[in-house]
Amino acid sequence: MLPKLRIELQSGLDPAGLFDPAPRALWLEVGFGAGEHLAAQARARPDVGLIGCEPFVNGLASLLALIDAGGIDNVRLHDDDARLLIHCLADASIDRMFVLFPDPWPKARHHKRRFINPATLDACARILADGAELRLATDDAPYCRWILEHLQRHAAFRWMARGPDDWRQRPDDWPETRYEAKARRQGRAPVFLRYRRVDRA
Repeated sequence: MLPKLRIELQSGLDPAGLFDPAPRALWLEVGFGAGEHLAAQARARPDVGLIGCEPFVNGLASLLALIDAGGIDNVRLHDDDARLLIHCLADASIDRMFVLFPDPWPKARHHKRRFINPATLDACARILADGAELRLATDDAPYCRWILEHLQRHAAFRWMARGPDDWRQRPDDWPETRYEAKARRQGRAPVFLRYRRVDRA
């Protein structure tokens, strides 16, 4: 199934053209793990085109099994570093983006490997449409602080939280991942962050 669903990278890629018929919206998940969140979103919203990025073979195999079992046809895949795809996507082409439980790279010397950084946020701001939502989750407290610091400093994003429950409670339309379940079993409280892409001038 992967050759059929794999995205061929090209400059200025319009993701709507990956689907037939064109979806009403386009969502991107970076590092989908075993794919349970992506598959659940795709099943719940057949009119949305979902793009998943995951370089690890086991995760790809798990998602492909879910796609096959569920008869899902609104998912396309990039099986390499998500930043390569982001670089190719057309401006303002993504309506929602998920970065759920990314590797926190806890050692200071590895912080440069974290997905959330100024350069990547600039790239995400470019591909997100005005009003698009960026959803992030982590169970790592230092990485949560890192995310908040970087997003709060970025002019293209505004935190949507109005009260503590807005980051302590996962919204109903946000399916659980196995990483969240594992964190709860081990006594860690996940944090759910939602940011809006500010309208361009």
